[in-house]
Amino acid sequence: MTAAQGHERSLTPPAPVVLAAALLAGSVPFSQIAARLTHGVDLRRVGTGTVSGTGLYQVAGFGPLAVAGIAEVGKGAFGVLLAGPDRPGLAALAGGLAVAGHNWSPFLRGAGGRGLSPSLGALLPRHWPGTVTLLAGMAGGRLARASSVGVLIADAALVPVLARTRGRAGAWAGAAVLGPMLAKRLAGNRRPAEPGAGVYIRRLLLDRDTWTPPD
Repeated sequence: MTAAQGHERSLTPPAPVVLAAALLAGSVPFSQIAARLTHGVDLRRVGTGTVSGTGLYQVAGFGPLAVAGIAEVGKGAFGVLLAGPDRPGLAALAGGLAVAGHNWSPFLRGAGGRGLSPSLGALLPRHWPGTVTLLAGMAGGRLARASSVGVLIADAALVPVLARTRGRAGAWAGAAVLGPMLAKRLAGNRRPAEPGAGVYIRRLLLDRDTWTPPD
């Protein structure tokens, strides 16, 4: 090891610091903050109760969404960049923790979003084909007026695409963000009114508790 390499390694944050920073950054609810500052609205009380860019757009429009959206994506990348390129396992875990913090933010008493924006950021620095896959699913779903279905298709393709294009490290990074996204999709924002397997199947397929047609 050269002196320069040793100095660079000494400046690298230890793994617990990286993971804690990733979780904390992911937990900051930028969409909620923007909705509060611009219109005094609590996104947990709007629509489905999801604290997301969609909810922010509904109450505040494109401008606040653009600013908050950049921050939501950026917070997903923060821990990954902090981990550095030489610790792919740590970077993958940091990305997953950022998504988990977003989905169950302690600043919102466990409420949050679905994890798409921080997942885009978590994959962008090292595994951009995953970001493209998620964006394609989101865009295709919106064009077909079935956003939740488009995102689910992208979720299903995420790990295979990254395994093919980025190898094992890419597959782990994809799985790390996919886990909390699917878990939040199943958990929803509240307990189902009618318990049973059916409601969780509907949540997985349509991200809602009923069989009403997707928007």
